[in-house]
Amino acid sequence: MKDLSEIRCDIDAIDRQIVSLYEQRMGLAAEVAEYKIANHKNVYDKAREDEKLKTLAQLVPDEFLKQGVVELFEQIMSTSRKKQYQMLAECGQLEPLEFRELEKIDIRNKRIVFQGVEGAYAQMAMKQFFGENCQGEAVVTWRDAMEAIQSGKVDYAVLPIENSSAGIVAENYDLLMEYDVTIVGEQIIKIDHALLGVPGARIEDITEVYSHPQALMQCAEYLDKHPKMERKALKNTAVAAQKVKTDGLCSQAAIAGVHNANIYGLTVLDECIQDNKENETRFIVVAKEKTYLKTADKVSLCFALPDDEAGALYRIMSHFIFNGINLTRIESRPSKGGTWGYQFFIDFVGNLKQESVVNALRGLKEETYSFKILGNYQSCNRQR
Repeated sequence: MKDLSEIRCDIDAIDRQIVSLYEQRMGLAAEVAEYKIANHKNVYDKAREDEKLKTLAQLVPDEFLKQGVVELFEQIMSTSRKKQYQMLAECGQLEPLEFRELEKIDIRNKRIVFQGVEGAYAQMAMKQFFGENCQGEAVVTWRDAMEAIQSGKVDYAVLPIENSSAGIVAENYDLLMEYDVTIVGEQIIKIDHALLGVPGARIEDITEVYSHPQALMQCAEYLDKHPKMERKALKNTAVAAQKVKTDGLCSQAAIAGVHNANIYGLTVLDECIQDNKENETRFIVVAKEKTYLKTADKVSLCFALPDDEAGALYRIMSHFIFNGINLTRIESRPSKGGTWGYQFFIDFVGNLKQESVVNALRGLKEETYSFKILGNYQSCNRQR
């Protein structure tokens, strides 16, 4: 039997050969890129790569080694594609992005919508983003807000996208895919829920509690301690406060922001009733025009992957690793019109003018389906 140090010396010698051969292979990949550039061919040729992997796997008899060979060459081919994307960028052959760079968002005399009624958290987010003096118009549903943007009736819409306790607002993720709108900003606000009733009502009188489903979820522990309170979902927290005021029943209460007590003449029965006392909601600001700020530092995009291809998501994630891009969020939603297909939503740190971002986006666009850049905007953490 060989000594361990001797075996390691043999491995080192083989590794040097592998590195040398890898360098030669990448040189040939560069020649392939030059040919594709000259003949305007796509970098990614899935059929060719699948055929090549199948042929390589047949070169070894052991099943374990077959899988290892496939994984090894998948990584080599992935790196080769990234090199080719870089060469395309250097030759100016990347497709120009549809986005226009701005120095700042023009908020003068702009028409803005939010979902709900006076006192809604979306209205609060709107005022924090655009300023206290901005004039916003309330719409009934989030879809109404998107329709208003798409039709050009308004310039901006403010929509909730996720809560630190209850998670994503799934419907708005779906609407981002459905409508041709662009995220141009975000605003994070502190959410403090209060239990509001008509004057004279007491906590022990309450049998029905109205609010948005997310707010009911965020206050689940409090409501569990009051089993008499039946949960009733409405489209908005402020709408719930409005209903309690209109009905005038001591048996009803609303979960909403405490400021709604003044707006609708209600009594605060209990304050800060959310499970997470550091509860926050992130709102996005969407517009029709594809613009981004020069100082933007956050990119949002979405794409779909084949549901029958092993390692597809892993392969896509390599574009971020290779280009040194920091992912901050990944979510998935069922794709419409299919069974068990998923749409992926990703946020990452970057700006559309950065070469690393451009290279990653080119690879993602070629290697995914339904690819869409949702927006490039300034993160709320940076605004603070």
